[in-house]
Amino acid sequence: MAKFVNYFLFVVTILNLGFGLQVHAVPYDHSYTHECLATPIKPQYDGGIVVNPELNEGLYGWTSVGDANIKHGKSYDGNKYIIASERKQSFHSFSQKFILQKEKLYTFSAWLQVSDGNVDVAAVFTTKTGYEIAGWVTARKGCWSMLKGGLVVNTSGPTELYFESNNTKVDIWADNISLQPFTNEEWKSHQEQNIEKFRKSKVKFQAVDKHGQPIPNATVSIKQRRPNFPVGCAINQNILQNSAYQNWFTSRFKYTVFENELKWYSNERSRGSEDYSASDALVKFAQSHGVAVRGHNVFWANPADQPNWVPGLSSNDLWAASNKRINSVMGRYRGQLFHWDVMNENLHFNFFESKLGWNASTIFYQKANAIDGKTTPFLNEYNTIEESGDGTSSPSKYLQKISEMRKNGYNGPLGIGVQGHFVNENLPYLRSAIDQLASAKLPIWVTELDVKSGPNQASYLEKILWEIHSHSAVQGIIIWSAWSPNGCYVMCLTDNNFQNLATGNIVDKVMNQWTHAADLPGPTDSNGIFETSLYHGEYEVKINHPNGDAVSNLHEINLLPNYKAQDTYRITINV
Repeated sequence: MAKFVNYFLFVVTILNLGFGLQVHAVPYDHSYTHECLATPIKPQYDGGIVVNPELNEGLYGWTSVGDANIKHGKSYDGNKYIIASERKQSFHSFSQKFILQKEKLYTFSAWLQVSDGNVDVAAVFTTKTGYEIAGWVTARKGCWSMLKGGLVVNTSGPTELYFESNNTKVDIWADNISLQPFTNEEWKSHQEQNIEKFRKSKVKFQAVDKHGQPIPNATVSIKQRRPNFPVGCAINQNILQNSAYQNWFTSRFKYTVFENELKWYSNERSRGSEDYSASDALVKFAQSHGVAVRGHNVFWANPADQPNWVPGLSSNDLWAASNKRINSVMGRYRGQLFHWDVMNENLHFNFFESKLGWNASTIFYQKANAIDGKTTPFLNEYNTIEESGDGTSSPSKYLQKISEMRKNGYNGPLGIGVQGHFVNENLPYLRSAIDQLASAKLPIWVTELDVKSGPNQASYLEKILWEIHSHSAVQGIIIWSAWSPNGCYVMCLTDNNFQNLATGNIVDKVMNQWTHAADLPGPTDSNGIFETSLYHGEYEVKINHPNGDAVSNLHEINLLPNYKAQDTYRITINV
């Protein structure tokens, strides 16, 4: 019955049917745990459209894939599950078939266990045009791990869910499986609800005269001076001698990162010969315009992105060079940057671990925190939120990396950087990935956001920006669109005359929407009250008397995320 009620709500969605009937969407479930549990938690959405999600009806609804032998299991506490054994190939497991629709967004979850060791398992959906990986988890023996993910399909039609692992020696167990569809309207409603709850606060203003009497029909004008939610854009040294570039950038952004100028291969092209002239000039430029700078990066784990003299060093020489590097660059800019990407992309690559030992990254994070304790050291990785098919940097793997660093002795501050180089728009996977990362309770920034060129580039960018902004765990966004005469890394926001491209128009549009209330300016009611919902940030407020002549003094207010609307701002017009 519960499943039927949920399905009914899903089908009807948020619609005003013209009869005053308001029906609410199925709420989105942000919950996730990285803990491995003795008993799995009940399926999200009661399983959604999955048949027999808790395996309480034997193997009903489930079939085998390939040569796998599937059977029904039951634990000592009565919990029931499905087992795939005698697997000959990675995809040999169990499956269930669905009809998925192109217009829908699907969120997926399941609880998995394996018969031996720790094994990476993916949830895969076959489609008419190929397959989509919904998510990954490292499943373990003896306890249940939660896999969370999501997908969209590019054509409507039949699909088949199965579970895949390259380790064919283990049995795969699954329980409490859920696949929940949402309409675009429902998905947007989740975003709006989160924004109202986490990004905005309700505020009351009262206009009064010099005797304290309320003034009806006064006009309240509010201007945001600085948003609380940071949105920035990368720059490079091309900006230093280009006034048009400077004007375009400084009129929009108060946060930045340097494209290449703080990387080791830029600062020390030959051993012992350091050059910080470009980065010094960029820091000076940013500071002169009140722009905060992320540090990117102290080290890069990719062997292809070292200064050309580094890969051939002995272990002792590399330690010496690395210690000099971290002390030099972090000491030089101590207290001037608000983040440092200490070891870039160390889920995909392990250059320093391969040369210096398994604990190299942890040691560098300890050194970074000791050198500049006021700047948060970040991990920074690609394909964690933007590419479901890359199991190397899945949210599960990212959380494992954080756990390893803690176990290896780094207990200082830490941030989660997710680059966000998007090719396609998979909002369910994006949302589920941030849900998972949020379980670490660390600051999360999208650090290098761009979208691959194509006919849908601008529309994808807009949807992705709204999705990221609506998630309460994300603390800021940096767009990876530093301009060069020959083009940008992937996505430019302007042409070479600094006229906005479609992507630039989207960024302007979205930033404008995130800084203004829809009903401003607005009139006070009969009690002199005007109430609105404002994005968090710093504001200037003034109130004009209805006679059109008198106006209040300018008032400054700062709305923070923990603001509670208990009091009313009383603003006097001297009449």
